[in-house]
Amino acid sequence: MNRMKKWVLLTFTGYVFYSCGSTKALVTADKTPIRTTMDLKNVVDDKVMVSVDPGAFTTDDVAFLIPKTVPGTYSTDNYGKYIENFKALDYAGKELAVTKSDDNTWNVAKGKNLDKVIYYVNDTYDTESKTEDAVFSPAGTNILKDKNFMLNLHGFVGYFKGLQEVPYEIEISVPENLKPTTTLTMKDSTGGAPDVDTFLAGRYFEVIDNPILYAEPNTETFKLNDIEIKLSVYSPTDVYKALDLKEKMEKMMTAQKAFLGDVNSTKNYDILLYLSTMDSTDASGYGALEHHTSTTVVLPEAMPKDRLEQAMIDVVSHEFFHTVTPLNVHSKEVQYFDFNDPKMSRHLWMYEGTTEYFANLFQVQQDLIDETEFYQRMMDKITNSKSYDDAMSFTTMSQKILEKPYEKNYANVYEKGALINMVLDIQLRQLSNGEKGVLWLMKELSKKYGKDTPFEDDELIDEIVAMTYPEIRTFFDDHVIGDKPIDYSAYLAKVGLKMGSSEKQTGYFLDGEVPFIDIDPTKSNAVFIRKGIPLNSFFNDLGAEGGDVIKSINDTPITLEAIRPIIGQSFGWSPDTEITMTVQRGDEEVKLGGKVGTPMLKAGTIAPVENIGSKEAQLREAWLKS
Repeated sequence: MNRMKKWVLLTFTGYVFYSCGSTKALVTADKTPIRTTMDLKNVVDDKVMVSVDPGAFTTDDVAFLIPKTVPGTYSTDNYGKYIENFKALDYAGKELAVTKSDDNTWNVAKGKNLDKVIYYVNDTYDTESKTEDAVFSPAGTNILKDKNFMLNLHGFVGYFKGLQEVPYEIEISVPENLKPTTTLTMKDSTGGAPDVDTFLAGRYFEVIDNPILYAEPNTETFKLNDIEIKLSVYSPTDVYKALDLKEKMEKMMTAQKAFLGDVNSTKNYDILLYLSTMDSTDASGYGALEHHTSTTVVLPEAMPKDRLEQAMIDVVSHEFFHTVTPLNVHSKEVQYFDFNDPKMSRHLWMYEGTTEYFANLFQVQQDLIDETEFYQRMMDKITNSKSYDDAMSFTTMSQKILEKPYEKNYANVYEKGALINMVLDIQLRQLSNGEKGVLWLMKELSKKYGKDTPFEDDELIDEIVAMTYPEIRTFFDDHVIGDKPIDYSAYLAKVGLKMGSSEKQTGYFLDGEVPFIDIDPTKSNAVFIRKGIPLNSFFNDLGAEGGDVIKSINDTPITLEAIRPIIGQSFGWSPDTEITMTVQRGDEEVKLGGKVGTPMLKAGTIAPVENIGSKEAQLREAWLKS
């Protein structure tokens, strides 16, 4: 199952195989491995040709599908929109009649005569800046002839309805200079063509669960006990080598493994890092999408090394923790995901919230950050969560995340979702005299279920209450199933902490990885200043307001493409830098201007209470260090 940590677009931060031919008609499609070919050598108009060859069908009712939604993206992406010139061929090579029932489904007439389907695939990176409903880059695809192919295979390889559990054999013709990084099983190529890589998958889910990055070799490996980690980097202007990031990645993931213990069971894990040029035809959605044994990461190549390292720590740590949930602990909705009619689980509070919480907690437990930094991160999440609907049932939002009005609250899984886990952790520690927390809970759930045994979606919370304490039922009823906002100060007081306020320095357009600006896809990706969040002194001193649409900066018309280099330039601004900004405020166009100053933000704080009691001190120690 795939899960991703999203960043706003503007953020910087044993098989049995059969041969083709006359014997093919003697076998049935539900027993024959599906042979897929992809031609990465002869790219035509920035498109890749794909052929999908099943066994013989015993019925004329045949449908071929490309995913509408893939697990973990929580969005409707319709990858079929990137397919062109689709043809169904019979055994004589003649075209069969094909009709489309939606963007992602092709219905083949006279399916008993079907030999294979062929089609061309466009990549998603080329159109992200031009499309209102762009695919999130780490879940997208890239075709750059002879240089790079980002193969999230759900964008290239489809499936025949009813044959999702049939094995696949994928042959990829590839330029000699490009090498693959993937955890997909590679078939022994001894005696085969030197420019063809062949991969094996036990079922369609394994196809989409194992992305492939093709690039010139730029990889490093290291071991975490019995887990082999491979880091592969595509840097378009060769700014970064995998070796540049290896030390920090190894230190971070070693700490993760120490935090988790033996709860994760994967033997190999690949990190596929794609660095974007930020051009209008390149990836613009930064973040990551994780899989069972790998994660795809997209970040700007222009990031300074220290910021790239921190972004990798924050993003990859989140994705690696998904080896616990949902990969080891998940519902039937996840296990048997329907790619074209998905039924969503109620438990994003766990799949994303627990994962994001662990991605911060392990850093303070393993001394990668100090307690002050951890408190500030949690405070930032409290602040950020208030920009979403704080009185929305988290389980209802999760189950209906593809629908309005729930979909616009998705990003709160990384804010309030993490906070739900923080509060649950503190409460479990209190009730168990410090012995049990959320990590203990996830280990117990992993033992009970594991990656091959899903739970019933409506029974998980009952299971958790039965494993823990009656008081946990009240917590879930009020704050996860129910719509009662959490009083964070009450829970923080249990560990001797209090909430307050102070002032901190930010970037001009970003507070860390949280932007002050966003885009409106319903208005041609207009760039606007976000409402419902505190603005820094840069915007306040200019006289800008939440909801203002930015029309120009220093006489440069502002579009999604134009704002990116300005954000990059802003890192070099001095307090005396002069700026002019024109904004649309309702029906009025307003001109703003002045010195950019040093951007400061009034921010909430979490700090220790003076003269803390021994009970609170012991509970805090158990919470942060056990």
